[in-house]
Amino acid sequence: MERHETDILVSGGGVAGLAAAAAFGSAGFSVICVDPAPPVTERDAEGADLRTTAILQPGRAVLAAAGLWDRLAPHAMALQVMRIVDAGGPEPEARLTRDFDAAEISDAPFGWNLPNWLLRREMAARLAELPNVRFAPGTATAGVTTRDSAALVRLSDGTTVAARLLVAADGRASPVREALGIPVTTLRYGQKALAFAVTHPIPHGNVSTEVHRSGGPFTLVPLPDWQGLPSSAVVWMERGPEADRLARLPRAAFEAEMSARSAHVLGPLTLASRITVWPIISQIAHRLSGQRTALMAEAAHVVPPIGAQGLNMSLADLAVLVELATARPDEIGSPAMLAAYGRRRWPEVSARVLGVDALNRASMAGLPVLRDLRARALEMIHAATPVRRTLMRAGLGAAPARPAAGPGGA
Repeated sequence: MERHETDILVSGGGVAGLAAAAAFGSAGFSVICVDPAPPVTERDAEGADLRTTAILQPGRAVLAAAGLWDRLAPHAMALQVMRIVDAGGPEPEARLTRDFDAAEISDAPFGWNLPNWLLRREMAARLAELPNVRFAPGTATAGVTTRDSAALVRLSDGTTVAARLLVAADGRASPVREALGIPVTTLRYGQKALAFAVTHPIPHGNVSTEVHRSGGPFTLVPLPDWQGLPSSAVVWMERGPEADRLARLPRAAFEAEMSARSAHVLGPLTLASRITVWPIISQIAHRLSGQRTALMAEAAHVVPPIGAQGLNMSLADLAVLVELATARPDEIGSPAMLAAYGRRRWPEVSARVLGVDALNRASMAGLPVLRDLRARALEMIHAATPVRRTLMRAGLGAAPARPAAGPGGA
C-alpha cells in the first residue's frame, strides 16, 4: 500500500477546507486536501452552490494571509449597511425599518459578498499555485487511525497518508468526527432555506436586507448587476413543508410570492437562477479536537444562515489553528496545540451557536403578539446607540478570546 507523509491533511474541499489548505500552504506547511467530489466552479453548472457568503472584516484578513483576497476582491460586493425590516403586521408590509451602518464603527464595510461557486473556483486556482499543496478532488477519506505521532488516513484511492495534523473540514456529517467518536448536539427547527438569485428594479445600494415576518428571515444580499439589472442573492427560510411547496411553484407564482414576502423593499423580484433547498439546523461538537485532529467549520459547528456567522466562524477557527501551528511548528498536532485550540475557540463557538439559535427562533415567530414583541425589541436595540454599536462589533467577530477553562480540548 502506497504511503505519503505530510504536515497537514485537510479532509474536505468545500469553501472552508479549501481556505484551510491555502492558509496552511501559504504559511509554508506541506498540505494534502481531499474531497469526494470535484468543486463545481461555474454558476450554471449542475450541482453549483448558488448560496453566497459574506466575508466579514476579520475573515478578509485570514483570506489575505492565505493569498486569496487579491483573487476574490474583484468579484466581491461590499456590504455597507445591514437593514432589518419587520413585516410582522396583519399584511406583509414593512412596518418598521432600522439600518445598522458600518460607518458607525469602522472605515470599512461590514463585509464583502461572494457566490460560493466563485469562492471554490478562486480557491482551487490558488491551491494550484502552491507547490507544497496537493489538492485531490474525487478522493475521499475512507478511514482514520490516530497515533501519538501522526494521524493515519486511508484514502479512497487506496493510499495512506501520515499527517502530523488532520484537519476535519468535512461537513456537518463529518466522517472524521464520526471515526473519532466525537458526539454532537443537534437542534432541528423543521426549517429549510431556499437559495437563489434575483434581479430587481430598485438598486440595493450595498445594503443587505433581512425581512422578518414568520418562518424565518427573507434575506437579500447585494450582488453585482446581472444582465444590466441590479441583483441580489436571496436566502428565504421557511418551515419545511412551506419551503417544499414554494420550490415546486411555477415560475410566475413563485415570483409573485417571493415579491410579496420581501415586502417589495426592492420592487418586484425576478428569478435569475435556479432554486436550491437546504435543511436548517444548529449543531455543535462536544469537543473541537481528538488525537492529532482538529475539527473546524461545519464539522465543529453549524448555525442557521443569519448574520453571516457560518463561514466567518470557520475562518476564525482557521486563524487560531494557523497561528498556533506557525508559533510552534514542532508542536503541530500535539496535545498542547490542540488543547490550546479548544480553549481559545470553544467559548466563542458555543456562545455564537446559542446566539444565532435565539435569533432564528425569534425570526420564526408566527403569533402576532410575538411578532409585535420582536418589533419592539428591534426598535429598542437600535435606539440605544451604545447597545447598537456593541452588537455591530460583536456581529463582526472580536479577536478570539483566551480563557483558561472550557471543554473544547482533546
